[in-house]
Amino acid sequence: MADDLLQDLWLHHAAGVAVNTITVHPHRVTIHAATTSNEAGCPSCGTVSGRVHSRYVRRLDDASVGGRPVVIELRVRRFRCGELSCPRATFAEQVSGLTFRHGRRSQGLQTVMRRVALMLAGRAGARLADVLAAPVSRSTLLRLIRALPETAPTTPRVLGVDEFALRKGHVYATVLVDIETRRVVDLLPDRSVETVSAWLAAHPGVEVICRDRSGTYAEAGRVGAPDAIHVADRYHLWHNLAEAVEKTVLQHRALLPEPAAVVDEPTAVALPQVTSSLRSTGRLADRVREQHAAVHALLGDGVALRAVAERLGLARNTVRRLARAADPDELLVGRWTGRASILDPFKPHIDQRFAQGLTNARRLFEEIQQRGYAGKEQIVRRYVHRLREAFPRQNPPRRKPSVRDVTRWITRHPDRLDADDAQRLKEILARVPALAATAEHVRSFAELMNHRRGRHLKQWIAAVQADQVPALAAFATGLLTDLDAVVAGLSLRYSSGAVEGHNNKIKMLKRQMFGRAGFDLLRLRVLHAP
Repeated sequence: MADDLLQDLWLHHAAGVAVNTITVHPHRVTIHAATTSNEAGCPSCGTVSGRVHSRYVRRLDDASVGGRPVVIELRVRRFRCGELSCPRATFAEQVSGLTFRHGRRSQGLQTVMRRVALMLAGRAGARLADVLAAPVSRSTLLRLIRALPETAPTTPRVLGVDEFALRKGHVYATVLVDIETRRVVDLLPDRSVETVSAWLAAHPGVEVICRDRSGTYAEAGRVGAPDAIHVADRYHLWHNLAEAVEKTVLQHRALLPEPAAVVDEPTAVALPQVTSSLRSTGRLADRVREQHAAVHALLGDGVALRAVAERLGLARNTVRRLARAADPDELLVGRWTGRASILDPFKPHIDQRFAQGLTNARRLFEEIQQRGYAGKEQIVRRYVHRLREAFPRQNPPRRKPSVRDVTRWITRHPDRLDADDAQRLKEILARVPALAATAEHVRSFAELMNHRRGRHLKQWIAAVQADQVPALAAFATGLLTDLDAVVAGLSLRYSSGAVEGHNNKIKMLKRQMFGRAGFDLLRLRVLHAP
């Protein structure tokens, strides 16, 4: 009964193996087992043999138990091959589900380590393996990845093509994705027309190619798959349109801030004087009050000042000041309270500017420096801080809109703008006719894209060119060079969203592998990703 339980617990997945004993050591668990089959097949010729040549013990690392590594000591046999033409004279038996040739780990642990390698690569995978009580080196994990079999890529009906950087700005490769299954089909070592077109020619059957508006992939598609429909990705189309909008806003950035209100005569703004307050709390204040009370209590009992100083452990001058003060608060006033400050001549200017909305201490310091202030900036900061505490601002002035702010407002759906941004955009469009025309064209293009009305693209291009907005007109003219793909992108349901997702995943894998992310290793990790 116990033997059957041990068998089911550890080697239930392996047929033809019997567990004999289990030894529990302080730092590991050893399972003693032996094979039970009477014959085995030759790995070279497949001939089944029952002639035993010899026996030996294999040591296999297995998944840990209770944080302790597990070692399986498996007694196996070598058989003689009876086929005369076979190059092998003897061979060792293998247990399905447990062993493999030249393996020092069980098949289960080998599978776990391979998964760890695919997900975390070298160093991170080795750290996780240590936590799993199955220590392995980072180089071994990388070798496990490189030992994975090469799989023949399938030919998708809808293919997504995009580039990714092996070394940004210098070396680029190509990722191919099946848009319908959203899985990576293959990785190519570069982005040349010859490489991509050769892959397409070797895998006939591609009907739709989703790509950006790169001329390289357009030419490769025409050469390698001449009958395929090219679809320009909507994300890249909208991104290029946003870049054109940003250029247009940049040309009119001087008109973005709200015009300053015209004031006939500047009105004087006065703030109440900010004075220093008494130090009423804290350890110092409590100590002064206690000493004041103790001194006056002793003096009331007729004790002389010298004796009071000796009893309380205070200096005679301190006792004298405490005795002269009728109230302890007289001693808590700051040393410099009531004295003139180097900042006093400039406080009216600071108060005036603070009331007008300028609350930045650094700018106020620079202004009064130009008026002759010779003190330190910290004095100004302390005074402005007291002003902020005394007169908190209820309605701070609105920040000036930046070029990116206006670009984001124009390219965003109107329903997703908050009320303040929508109002500011309305005011800017009323002041700048060119931006008003740009916003109208952007909304028209969004209607084409969201409702798949690619057939109206030519009318949109003509309307943009008629308004003579330079950056937007250049974008519209560029669409004419790849018009069929753009129309298909605005009409069909296919998109390169899955390709962009895998592109981001590839970047993450590259960061994991640091400087050892060679193309061969990266390709295997992407193709065999769990």
